[in-house]
Amino acid sequence: MPYQNITASLTPEDIQEIKAALQTIQKKLPFLVTLSVEERRKLFKMGDKSLAFVNNSLTAAQSNRDILPASFDVEEFMRDYQLAATLTELLTGLRQVTEQVDDTLLAVGSEAMSSSLTVYDYVKTAAKKTPGLKTIAEQLGERFKAMKNKPVKVASGS
Repeated sequence: MPYQNITASLTPEDIQEIKAALQTIQKKLPFLVTLSVEERRKLFKMGDKSLAFVNNSLTAAQSNRDILPASFDVEEFMRDYQLAATLTELLTGLRQVTEQVDDTLLAVGSEAMSSSLTVYDYVKTAAKKTPGLKTIAEQLGERFKAMKNKPVKVASGS
């Protein structure tokens, strides 16, 4: 659906249900881990091509148990593969929702900022003649003070 001005709201009940659904997801996945940057760096990464490789390796292991050491747990390998395949499927859906939430937040945030800038312009103009608006104009202007103090980067030509 092409982006158009967003007019929507969530009721407190909707918000609670969404938060409850997120909690349910976390409860259903109690084995989720949090890895450090170093741990992530050290681990094998399994993408789409690797998923097929692991599937084929599992089939080979199941069909040829006699070539594997007795300590190799084929059933654990199968559980790891099945969980990886399931989590990959779930992650695809979660990423789609996350991307839509992120895009919607960007769009509605932009709409709110645009409206805020319009209000700020009117307040600045009205503050020149309307008592009591100068403080509000200054308060709104705080958002832009840091931008005015930043040095302007000049691109060097080569």
